[in-house]
Amino acid sequence: MSHNIIPHDAKIYVAGHRGLVGSSIVRRLEKEGYTNIVVRTHDDLDLTDQRAVKAFFEDEKPENVFLCAAKVGGILANDTYPAEFIYENLAIQQNIIHESWRCGVQRLIFLGSSCIYPRGCPQPMKEECLLTGTLEKTNRPYAIAKIAGIEMCWAYNRQYSTKFLAAMPTNLYGLNDSYHPENSHVLPALLRRFHEAKESGSPSVTCWGTGAVRREFLYSDDVADALFMLFSLDDDAYDAIVGSEEVPPLINIGCGEDMTIKELAEAIADAVDYRGEILWDTSRPDGTPQKLLDITKIKSLGWSSTTSLKEGLKKSYADMIKKI
Repeated sequence: MSHNIIPHDAKIYVAGHRGLVGSSIVRRLEKEGYTNIVVRTHDDLDLTDQRAVKAFFEDEKPENVFLCAAKVGGILANDTYPAEFIYENLAIQQNIIHESWRCGVQRLIFLGSSCIYPRGCPQPMKEECLLTGTLEKTNRPYAIAKIAGIEMCWAYNRQYSTKFLAAMPTNLYGLNDSYHPENSHVLPALLRRFHEAKESGSPSVTCWGTGAVRREFLYSDDVADALFMLFSLDDDAYDAIVGSEEVPPLINIGCGEDMTIKELAEAIADAVDYRGEILWDTSRPDGTPQKLLDITKIKSLGWSSTTSLKEGLKKSYADMIKKI
């Protein structure tokens, strides 16, 4: 597979550089020798502010963009703050995608989420499943915002010949995750819960739902690896996945295997060395029955994940202990 090595002094803007994926991308770019990475904290640049984003792009003129900034959270956060989830994500995306076009950005990679696919989607979920059915209601505002981002990338590509690509990763975890006790995703939330139960000597940990639903988990450095591979493809290979008039510029990123939440809880108890009992509160929602991505497209480009869950949990646990 030939690579168009994007010049090492190319100006690359990573939006959301403090988050799970953004921080992994920055580490990866630095490791690959990229020296002109532009970042801004939320205090320096409010991405929901159209004027501020316009001024930033006019001032910095980035050549490439990784759009990793988003308002994210688990079932509870999505259910509690639906207005913030749709408003903030739509605003961030439209500002960055529009200004990227205005400023002549060569490649933009927009980060979505596997919740864009219908709740009852055939498994594993192929890119073609987009907009073929009803979404999971617990995170619909977030999913619709992300679908709008894909549609916007596609619209600008068709109308203005931009090279904007939407990458849809599965459930992610890793360094710089959010370990908020209520608003984080299932894996970091359970990591914290099991850790605190071990510290306090609690005889049991209660998890939400039945534990029977299936999820796929990918370590953040693996998704950074996939995104970097896509970013550095030669022009012909990149153009082929950016899609066409008929096909949206969409590519799934996953590990190709899933597990039950019960199996995840047991793996986390093991990583934390918690020896108590695991209980299940079946009055709590399970969410979508299964979410496994079809990764045929990205595997055909020669990429596959390398970090096992056991190894990833060990690294995440060490990171979490420093953070909380």
